[in-house]
Amino acid sequence: MAEGPRLCDLGEWELIRRLGAFAPAGQFHDDAALVPLDAPVGATGSLVVNTDVLVEGIHFSEATTGPEDVGWRAAAANLSDLAAMGCTEVVGLTVGLVAPPQTPWQWVEGVYEGLGEALRRHGGVLLGGDCSSGSQRLLAITALGRLPGPQPPPGQSQGAIRRCDGRPGDVLVSTGPHGLSRLGLALLQNDPSLNAFEPDPDLRRRAIAAHRRPQPRLDVVKAVVACRPTGMPWRVGGCDSSDGLLAAVAAIARASGGSARLEGEELPLDPAMALLPQARSWCLGGGEDFELVLALEPTWANALIAALPTARAFGVLVATPAPETLIWSDGTPIETADLGFCHFSEPNGDGPRRNESQPTGRQ
Repeated sequence: MAEGPRLCDLGEWELIRRLGAFAPAGQFHDDAALVPLDAPVGATGSLVVNTDVLVEGIHFSEATTGPEDVGWRAAAANLSDLAAMGCTEVVGLTVGLVAPPQTPWQWVEGVYEGLGEALRRHGGVLLGGDCSSGSQRLLAITALGRLPGPQPPPGQSQGAIRRCDGRPGDVLVSTGPHGLSRLGLALLQNDPSLNAFEPDPDLRRRAIAAHRRPQPRLDVVKAVVACRPTGMPWRVGGCDSSDGLLAAVAAIARASGGSARLEGEELPLDPAMALLPQARSWCLGGGEDFELVLALEPTWANALIAALPTARAFGVLVATPAPETLIWSDGTPIETADLGFCHFSEPNGDGPRRNESQPTGRQ
């Protein structure tokens, strides 16, 4: 890290002044962000607000992630949540920054450059935020987006993607492969469990990029809208897979009041990872792939898969008196140990998925 002023040298107001350079002129002048709307929210689409927190040592570390990548990942995680709700437009985001006083300004500057790069790629602007000193680096992001179309009547969800909107018989579709981000983290940490597996240069590049620069699937939402069968009512169940593929399936099944049956041979695993012993486990529970997992009526699911080359069907929602139980296609219960990372859980022998302070992870 190059030398330069630290946050304790700048002080709060100079820090805010510098951060204002990353937002539209005057955006940081007030206590809250004023979001201009062309018309009332109900006339232009519902406004969606999401908040996510990234903590050093859990979601990022200097050993694996440079400051620009931290900023990108912070933005991407929140934009992915907007996509998972059905947003096709990003309004912007606010940033709450907590950092020790000895933090170099260049680290903060890099984080905001990464945030800005993600916004330029996917839309929206930096609306404002807050900053505070603390013992640990932390980013609290609030993102705002719009759903397409007019606001629906109460109780309806036109344009929205909700976990609870899945129904028995719906096909489960993954919008892309899973496990790459977990492999990327292992490569960056020189995980000894990879000693017997030497990825080719292309797989190494893609895995590290998946971990450092995940892509929120806002493009998928547009594809879902475009391939909706004529006359079919809007009903899309789904969420993103930031906590793992299996965790996403479990969340959709639970919220929809049923269960899921998965095809073990159809899991959305990158073919180049097939020889990796951990491939199946990391596909199911590696986390932070930021794809969407959708529950769609079969005709709609087939249309999406035809329109989206990376999409893949890997299971169906089923009616069951035991909604907590996920099963394989042969009826075998799926081990809940593959459900992925969970905040505040007691550490076990494998360690939590997202703890980046040391090489960890399920094998």
